[in-house]
Amino acid sequence: MRDHLRTAVITGGTKGIGAAIARAFYQDGYAVIVCGRADNGFARMLGRKAFFVKADVTKAAQMKGLVAKTMRLTGRVDVLVNCAGFSQWKKLEHIDGKFLQKMLDVNLKGVFFSCQAALPYLRSGGAIVNVASLAGKRGSAHNSAYCAAKFGAVGLTQALAKELGPRGIRVNAVCPVYVATGGVLKALGERSSPAAGKNVRAYLEQFALSQAALKRLPTAAEVAQACLFLASPAASAITGQSLNVDCGVLPQ
Repeated sequence: MRDHLRTAVITGGTKGIGAAIARAFYQDGYAVIVCGRADNGFARMLGRKAFFVKADVTKAAQMKGLVAKTMRLTGRVDVLVNCAGFSQWKKLEHIDGKFLQKMLDVNLKGVFFSCQAALPYLRSGGAIVNVASLAGKRGSAHNSAYCAAKFGAVGLTQALAKELGPRGIRVNAVCPVYVATGGVLKALGERSSPAAGKNVRAYLEQFALSQAALKRLPTAAEVAQACLFLASPAASAITGQSLNVDCGVLPQ
């Protein structure tokens, strides 16, 4: 399929926030490349302009392969959304090198490798959107490794905006607070998390009531719409920004 439709590449696009992002771009008329480590059939469910490509964001060579496959499928890369990631709370004294390396590999190095791979094919008017986190703007207990990685993603967003701006490529990030995806619910189910492994839904409800200006938490679809906006011509003067999608948990 090389009908040269606008193409969005979404890492971590098979589930959770990534799947919502893939769906939003598809519904906006993009051809969508759904990148993940295993095919769960989501791309086929979206429709004929969506394609699954297996790749691990922690492997630079596989990211180059992802973009090469994209070029064979659609002939272009217009938008890159880096959504692959995972969260897990752990006390400082319990963090070992293996845990820290995995956290940085997936949440930070993966963004580097993905941007490097896509850059030769992004043209003026192209956009990169990194899915960071509110944890990339403020620290929290038992979350040092994740915060370090996401603060890094925010810094990378700012640096690349300056570096790629002369080429006409915009780079922004979104910073969601808790979104009730399977991955987040699983992470909150552990004893080291803020929910202490107890009633996770009750914890999220209380958090929303006590911390969010809107007294609720964002949905994956709302995060997706923010990504779609930042990649669109409507945001043509916006680059280097990390937009909170948090229902007013951290007003800035």
